[in-house]
Amino acid sequence: MLLVDLSDPPPIGVTGPPPGVVVAVGESSTPDGEFWLDTATFALTETEHEDRRFVTVESVDETVAELAERCQHWPHASAVCDDVLRSVDVTGPALPGVISESLAYSTLQSGLEFARWLAERGPASLPDIPDPVLAERDGGTLHIRFNRPKRHNAFSTDARALLLEALNVALLDDTITEVVLGGNGASFCSGGDLGEFGTFADPASAHLARTRHSPALALDELTRRLGRACRAEIHGRVLGSGLEMASFCGWVSCHADAVLGLPELTLGLIPGAGGTVSITRRIGRWRTAYLVLSGQTIDPVTAQAWGLVDEISSIDAA
Repeated sequence: MLLVDLSDPPPIGVTGPPPGVVVAVGESSTPDGEFWLDTATFALTETEHEDRRFVTVESVDETVAELAERCQHWPHASAVCDDVLRSVDVTGPALPGVISESLAYSTLQSGLEFARWLAERGPASLPDIPDPVLAERDGGTLHIRFNRPKRHNAFSTDARALLLEALNVALLDDTITEVVLGGNGASFCSGGDLGEFGTFADPASAHLARTRHSPALALDELTRRLGRACRAEIHGRVLGSGLEMASFCGWVSCHADAVLGLPELTLGLIPGAGGTVSITRRIGRWRTAYLVLSGQTIDPVTAQAWGLVDEISSIDAA
């Protein structure tokens, strides 16, 4: 990780961003500062900023130390995260971004950092939970709910298949004019089920499964058709793939109890359910990178201020 001050002069004779993660600190409105704000992975500050290139933290020094430690422990995943986020075209279609993300994800699945996490986790079992996703139609509205409440709706392969099936129904039936994505129990979705990680021995096959059977792309297409009528109602733990998929919706209603974050780096991975596209569209690559590299969660107020969610609600979780 490279630490720069916003008042530092740009490097001479260097084109493009420096290799790896670049964290900027300080305050500057000079051309040099603008260079580093555009070049850096993100900038840290202890004052409030509307500029999405900044992340406000309680202590810049402590945050820098934590980030340096995490980047040192997961150097490959950190660098790949930075590369992928820089390549996202937020104005373009989702498919190229999802493909790039998935290829990077598969690369990391073959790497030493993910292998280390698997070894530390040890053997894991995955419970057989019936009906991991429920879909119910009410007039023109299709309600889709994650239904693995005892595991905080951790996302599994069978849940993905049923979610995609329900979303495809909505895509094929133009009498469905609203889609509402939610979760039963204490949480919306706590991310991928960790008991299932490592079960795909072939990263190439995993890439094809992610991109050819992608709820993210289906949600993106539904949002293009329905706009705000394709919405997510999130609460409790909204982590990893749960946050990534919700962010594709045209409207995200967030309960005040929600905790939002992207914890994939601790597995030696990056977001793999389309989040490098969906979250970057909402909050920019800088704050997306901060969520991944820091592992910090944010509350609904911060999420709304950033544009990650559209409203904070007081609806009761099912």
